[in-house]
Amino acid sequence: MIIILKANTTDAQAKEVLHEIETAGLQPLHMPGVERTVLGALGDERILDALNLEKYPQVEKVKPVLSKYKLVSREIYPQDTVIQLGNTPVGSQQFALMGGPCAIESEEQLLETAQYVKSAGATVLRGGAFKPRTSPYSFQGLGVDGLKIMEQVGKETGLDTITELMDIKDLDDVANHISAIQIGARNMQNYSLLKAVGETQKPILLKRGLSATIEELLLAAEYIVATGNPNVMICERGIRTFETATRNTLDLNAVAYIKEKSHLPVIVDPSHGTGVRNLVSPMAKAGVACGADGLIIECHRRPVESVSDAAQALSPTDFSELLQQLKPFIEASGRTFKPLSAAV
Repeated sequence: MIIILKANTTDAQAKEVLHEIETAGLQPLHMPGVERTVLGALGDERILDALNLEKYPQVEKVKPVLSKYKLVSREIYPQDTVIQLGNTPVGSQQFALMGGPCAIESEEQLLETAQYVKSAGATVLRGGAFKPRTSPYSFQGLGVDGLKIMEQVGKETGLDTITELMDIKDLDDVANHISAIQIGARNMQNYSLLKAVGETQKPILLKRGLSATIEELLLAAEYIVATGNPNVMICERGIRTFETATRNTLDLNAVAYIKEKSHLPVIVDPSHGTGVRNLVSPMAKAGVACGADGLIIECHRRPVESVSDAAQALSPTDFSELLQQLKPFIEASGRTFKPLSAAV
């Protein structure tokens, strides 16, 4: 429920309403604006109705939040949320670019790739220390050793870092070594994991499940925010459809729709969205054009040697050329492109 207070309502009057909401066992929300203050109340709708908050003279209007997802909805927070991923603002006028290998294979491999993606213009280094692989015989990642490598490489290059968390038992290690946590497509509806990262204040990149609807994706984000962590980025990474020409179908409809319905930043992953190296560039440009706040792209120093997702990884040259080509698209979308210094 949203409670709109009259203009010139004092802080004391707003707190009076918030106190009643909290006393009733509901979750109060305080959203002061430039012209007027808006309050929110989350919980059992029967209790909300019984409060009869219109009785307060400072209350102008009370209206329900119609969407199932409340905290991530623009009905409650109409303005865009900007998340600080280390030194990288995500959701602002500055377009966010994340790049790096699918898997951390060695310190040498990650450092060399990080230097390439930084010189091209990325500000966030991606790389997997724990790898969810379809086959149990595929490379599963370096684990905690990989996290330590990524932390060191991040410090050496000045890049912020992001990696995937697969298991609650690894949360402390990931949080201690890495700037942001990725929840992969296979764990989008792992509600215990969502609640666990919700108890941190780390930026979270929540990837859409392979067969998840947009509403299911936003409700998964709601789990994280409702648990106490507002720093959530939504990632469209393609869904599984009847089409077999590509690994997945990159659903750019979802980007525009989510930007309309939710205040959370949206990142597009054209690498997993297509699974085809030659399609990464055009879909990255399309992602910018349809309103994405950033891109996360796989790049490997030598893609042919990649132990994971070699078919979709860009070479350093391809990655650099793509980021150069993206500049006019980013500028046309009303955003800025601010790469780090090429010096490492």
